[in-house]
Amino acid sequence: MADTYTQLYIQIVFSVKGRESLIKKAWKDELYAYIGGIIAKQKSKLLAINGMPDHIHILIGYNPTVTVPNLVEEIKTSSNKFLKEKFKAFSFNWQKGYGAFSYSRSQINPVIKYIGNQEIHHKTRTFKEEYIKMLNDFDIKYQEQYLFDFQDISIWDN
Repeated sequence: MADTYTQLYIQIVFSVKGRESLIKKAWKDELYAYIGGIIAKQKSKLLAINGMPDHIHILIGYNPTVTVPNLVEEIKTSSNKFLKEKFKAFSFNWQKGYGAFSYSRSQINPVIKYIGNQEIHHKTRTFKEEYIKMLNDFDIKYQEQYLFDFQDISIWDN
């Protein structure tokens, strides 16, 4: 009997609801580890995760047995509950919507490096500029009123 083999790499990007900088530097690593566990339970592989106080980038080796919308929903719902229970982050919520971008294997190392250098990128480029550039690079048509709520973030709050 034949088996199915895939090699799919997806970068997922989403933000905190309401233009708020609610991801705290003091607990971001624990949040990222928790999200990594969710991804593993969904049969995908975490390759890189990082972000800023108002948004997050996740690169995964994607297993297509779970749809991207269901995976993102599980990440958002479970991590939101985790933050509220563990860190009493009662005002925390993820914004609706997300970006999902596919990459070839030859692009993985540069994408991992890019995700790892978020703080450096955001010293010169806002999240809005970054996200619109990604949409344009992938030739994704969008309407600005349906993009995330954006604000300018360049530093972490503990």
